[in-house]
Order: sequence, then structure tokens, then C-alpha cells
Amino acid sequence: MEKITGKNNDMIKNVKKLISSSGKRREQGLFVLEGARLVFDVLNSFYKVKYFLITESAYEKYSSQADEMIKLCEQSYIISEDVSEKLSDTKSAQGVFAVCFMKESNDFTLSDNAKVIALDNVQDPGNLGAIIRTAEALGIDAIIVGGGCDLYNPKALRATMGSALRINIKQTDNLESVLTELKKRNIPVYATSPDSSAFPITDVDFSKGGVCVIGNEANGVSDEIKALCDSLITIKMLGRAESLNASVAASITMWEMVR
Repeated sequence: MEKITGKNNDMIKNVKKLISSSGKRREQGLFVLEGARLVFDVLNSFYKVKYFLITESAYEKYSSQADEMIKLCEQSYIISEDVSEKLSDTKSAQGVFAVCFMKESNDFTLSDNAKVIALDNVQDPGNLGAIIRTAEALGIDAIIVGGGCDLYNPKALRATMGSALRINIKQTDNLESVLTELKKRNIPVYATSPDSSAFPITDVDFSKGGVCVIGNEANGVSDEIKALCDSLITIKMLGRAESLNASVAASITMWEMVR
């Protein structure tokens, strides 16, 4: 493997840009995974790897998985600890990185009784990651990420603990259009709301599937999305809190969808 020791190497500078800029990720159709768990999870996913970068100490620790990655990727490199520190988006770099191609198609296939979570401009990467991780754990069929935090944000990817590499996800800048198409297939669409006049989620029949929209952390589901939904649903709260954190609301919603 070629060695890279200089932090000003052009390829390294580009990888750093991919880590920090959603615009660069979209422009190049690439994203970066960091850390042994996430990087080696890609071995069992549908994503293809362009570059694999690893320090000598990390290679000694993860030699068998690293050898698999070397066979899988287009190019692999040994990087210095200094380069690893430059690239790392975490406090303690593990010295393992993969530059991956985004999915060739952003389309996804759903059955008519699919259970889907749609996110309307969810901004926080921690919330996005937690929702994706919970969705996989509970067996949700798909997630629609409508605006907000970039799916390939490094913090969001870490928070998914690898679930983003396996679950069916569609990212869109036009959530209204995607939901409209699903409604044409007679798939019910619900908007979650803290409004006490909304229909209690515990009374909704999800046996034939449906889409539940989780709103933005500050403003909830937008008026435009609410207008096209079949009904507003709510998680009844007995305490004095006015609303729930987005990832908590999503978790409770998903549990009600699958129970």
C-alpha cells in the first residue's frame, strides 16, 4: 500500500473537505466513514468503497478486517498518525477511514403496507442518527430524510452505529412530492403533533402500514406537509412538558407502528 505522511497531500485535503462540507459530498457523490466499527460495517452493506485509509498501528489491531477492505476498495493507503489526526472528526482518532460512493440511485422500493418514518427538516445530527438506529432496531421498512441534516454528516453517521449503511433510506429536498406519490398509492400519511386535539397515536391502526412524519426540532411538522397528511396524530403526555425531543418522539411513534 502507498504511504501518505504529509497532511498537505491533495487527496487528504479533499477527504477533509468531504468530512466538513455537505456541498462537497453532494458534488462528488462521496462521503467519509471514520472509526473501526463504521468502516468495517461497510463490508456487509450495499455501499462501494473508493479509498481505504489506515494507520500502521490500526492495521496491526484490525489486520483481518483491513485485508478485506483492501480487497474491496479501489485504492488503499497507510497514513501517518499526523494525517489521521488531521482527518479525524472525533476526540480520539482510531486511524481508520473509508471514502465511499453514495448510492447510485436515491430511489427506494416500498410495499403498499410498508411502515415508514419521514423526517421534515430534522436538523440535529444526533437526532437523525438516533432515529435511524432505532428504526433499524424496530424493523421500520424505510426512512425518508426530507431536508435538514445531511444523511452523510459524520456525526449523524456515527450516531447510527452502522444502521445507515443497512436500512432503506431516501434523501430528498422535496418531501412534499415524495409523500404525494405515496398517497397516490393509498398509503396513509400522518403528521405527528403535540396538539392535544390531534388523534391519539395509540388509536391508529398501523396493521396495513403508513407513513409518520416527524417534524423539525423547533417548529414541528411544516404547515405544507400537514396540509397533505391524512390526519394529525399525537403522543398523549400526562406531564407538564409541551413537547418531546424529535428522536424520542420518533422512537415512541415507531414502537406504536410495529407493536
